[in-house]
Amino acid sequence: AKAKAIRAIECEEEEETETAHVVPSQEISSVVRDLTDRLENMRTCYDLITKHGAALQRALNDLETNEEESLASRTKIVNERATLFRITSNAMINASNDYLHTAEAQGHKWSKMLHHEREQRQRLEEIIEQMAKQQSQMEQAAVLVRQNKPVPSSSGAGTAGSLVTSDEEMEFFDAEEHGYSGSGRSPESPDRERGTFILKMNKRRSSSEDQVEGHLEGSSSESDEQKRTVQTVQQVCLVSAPRVASGGQGDDDDVDKALPAKQSTDSIYGRNWNPDLIKKRRDRVPDKPNHPISLWGIMKNCIGKDLSKIPMPINFNEPLSMLQRLVEDYEYTEILDYAATCQDECEQLAYIAAFTVSAYATTTNRTGKPFNPLLGETYECDRMDDYGWRCLAEQVSHHPPVAALHCESKNWTCWQEFSMTSKFRGKYVQINPLGGVYVQFPNSGRRYAWRKVTTTVNNIIVGKLWVDQHGEMEIRGSQAAEGHKCVLNFIPYSYFSRDVQRSVKGVVMNKDNEVKWVVRGTWDMKIEIAPVLSTSGSASSPTYTTGEFKLAWRRRPAPPDSEKFYNFTTLACQLNEEEEGVAPTDSRLRPDQRLMEQGSWDESNKEKLRLEDKQRTERRRRENEAEEAAAEGRPYPAYEPMWFKREKEEGSEE
Repeated sequence: AKAKAIRAIECEEEEETETAHVVPSQEISSVVRDLTDRLENMRTCYDLITKHGAALQRALNDLETNEEESLASRTKIVNERATLFRITSNAMINASNDYLHTAEAQGHKWSKMLHHEREQRQRLEEIIEQMAKQQSQMEQAAVLVRQNKPVPSSSGAGTAGSLVTSDEEMEFFDAEEHGYSGSGRSPESPDRERGTFILKMNKRRSSSEDQVEGHLEGSSSESDEQKRTVQTVQQVCLVSAPRVASGGQGDDDDVDKALPAKQSTDSIYGRNWNPDLIKKRRDRVPDKPNHPISLWGIMKNCIGKDLSKIPMPINFNEPLSMLQRLVEDYEYTEILDYAATCQDECEQLAYIAAFTVSAYATTTNRTGKPFNPLLGETYECDRMDDYGWRCLAEQVSHHPPVAALHCESKNWTCWQEFSMTSKFRGKYVQINPLGGVYVQFPNSGRRYAWRKVTTTVNNIIVGKLWVDQHGEMEIRGSQAAEGHKCVLNFIPYSYFSRDVQRSVKGVVMNKDNEVKWVVRGTWDMKIEIAPVLSTSGSASSPTYTTGEFKLAWRRRPAPPDSEKFYNFTTLACQLNEEEEGVAPTDSRLRPDQRLMEQGSWDESNKEKLRLEDKQRTERRRRENEAEEAAAEGRPYPAYEPMWFKREKEEGSEE
């Protein structure tokens, strides 16, 4: 029964997939042509029935009037006419049935098409209305700026943010001190930095609070867990402690000015690669050919659907598999190497937060879609000679698509299960990652887990594609780090925000929910961290005095002319480099992906369709075998990955 249900769902998905790129007018023309042909057959049958009916009537009249002929010959003529009439009548009945069945089937299809067209029109009307409102607000803002008047940020930020999230409490903003301008410092304390932001966090109440509420309202076993966890909203104020400057007063860019302009994470953590011990690898891929195609022309029939289940031409891809793209998350693992040496859990968690943010650095200008891995596809990447880690990834499920990855180094081990859902909303595509990411430090016995935030690809209809990351990420400690957590907020892009775009801000808390470290920066460039020296103010509006911020991560500069080859980083260029001795299922051996990298896009599209058809055929074969086994009452073994086994994560529901 389960196999039949899955098969029914997949058949519906395939029907949607097959009709996703069909122009409605072409489909209607095809249906009308089919019905017209069947109606013409019915008219032909009608003419034959009329003709043979008249002949039968004449034969019956002759049978009554002509008495000279024998009865046998007259009966024979009547039987022949009756046989012809019966044949034509049966043909008419069959043609009528065919027309009826076709009309009924196509009527259901027309109903779905009309419903789909109505939804599309409503969505497009909403999108155009939103665009008109935004344009009007931008015109008003431009007029105010021209008149040197302040721009109201609340309305603009709310409108821009409504496309991504309706939770305005997620927005961070800098505090504006009245009575001064320009320098960004208060005249009352010129050696201190001030800033505020909104922070939402889940707070576990103490046992005494639970007991008091239990006496007042009575206890309920069903809602005990819900009562213990309460979401609180805090207006956090940051005040940097006074620091002595050797020359002139510092400002918000002190860290940047103290560092060389091109200093990257390598120099921060003292990573010095020995070129004699590193394998020689390529530093670029062939340039991307110019094959213009209308994205809107393909995606306008996909509004509201899950894009992961709709075949797309490679024109929107980049020559990397999703498994290889996941390995890119480990480009800045020197942060984890340093975090492994931290004795304090909160400091370690601050560096882990910087590492999680670094995974989004390449998404600023990487709008290409990776290839969907085939079931059983693997990718093995050994970079022990330069990065100090090796990774193994595998596509472990096809429906739904799920990938598993394991990465290990000398002092840490990381693993994750990755899946996602993506919806096309007309003006933008929203991608919601599923599955958790885990890192463990064997020497200290500490383990941390987190989930990735939402990604939005904007300007699908018109304009240049751009990517935004937004949402809340909570990094939770377990085992030896039980109770410690970090709450990060990725602020959604806003046209009228006074804050730096692509900002990330958050705090690190110990097991007593006391804030010990502060994290700030941008997900596309750098992250800074600072310890909290003291706390003052109320619980709903605390003020944290921090030490000096230090750089935890900075993005490496992009290779020269990277915009010509998919905006790849050096690591991304090396991920699909051909190597000897890899497994037959390795992503490097995918012919469609290799053809795209070499610039043969037409051949790559054909090969991609061939591989997808082959995978669907194999899936149907397994479904048929599962149904036969179920009918015979014998078990049918489910698909088992080669290198991974699914187990429940200790201390969680995953």
